[in-house]
Amino acid sequence: MSLSRISSGTVAPRVAPFALFMLFIGLDELLHFLKIQGLVNISETFFLFLYPVKISLVGLILWLWRSAYTEIDAKDILKYRLSFISIITGVVVFVLWIWMIWPFAVFGNPAGFDPSIFVNDGLKYFMITVRLIGAVIIVPIMEELFWRSFLIRYLTGTSFSDIRIGQMTATAFVVTTVLFGLEHNLWLAGMMAGAAYNLLLLHTRSIAQCIIAHAATNALLGIYVLTTKQWFFW
Repeated sequence: MSLSRISSGTVAPRVAPFALFMLFIGLDELLHFLKIQGLVNISETFFLFLYPVKISLVGLILWLWRSAYTEIDAKDILKYRLSFISIITGVVVFVLWIWMIWPFAVFGNPAGFDPSIFVNDGLKYFMITVRLIGAVIIVPIMEELFWRSFLIRYLTGTSFSDIRIGQMTATAFVVTTVLFGLEHNLWLAGMMAGAAYNLLLLHTRSIAQCIIAHAATNALLGIYVLTTKQWFFW
């Protein structure tokens, strides 16, 4: 695809937050590798503190570019039948997510976020709160803008901004489903979630509804993790 198709005015607000988020993940992986090799001496609490920094910066970018996100229509939330379907979709994705933890469907051995590493209760609850805000608010907005607003439309037509929300080719559906899965340690569960959110987009033609579903999944996952202490899900 020609780079001439990309207009920075429409693409950057949808790609930059996601790119920054992934950059932090790459930094985390690099520092862990260097620590294992004995090249740097970094405490585990340092890695946990990267998350608030990451979420704050991504949230700031989303806020500064908020006027660009015309595809997020708050009035869609008032379409109660669609919102109900979106919430149910989020619940189904959550249930399947915690079920699909077969060894072959997991990349590596994710340790996840364990807040018990913090002795100070105030700091522990602060980190939990930040984690929940990131998972339930920042991540769903950031990812839905990238995957289902930008990339699906970019893969569908010759002009990204001219493609209607919810319009997609079979290729765009499959590619975004697969890549969404590969973004996660639970890659097969990630593909399942990507397919579910894509189908929801096809039905609702609404990024707001996809955000609702994504947020519902992550909220339930957060409650589940805190209740069961299965930190690897985080």
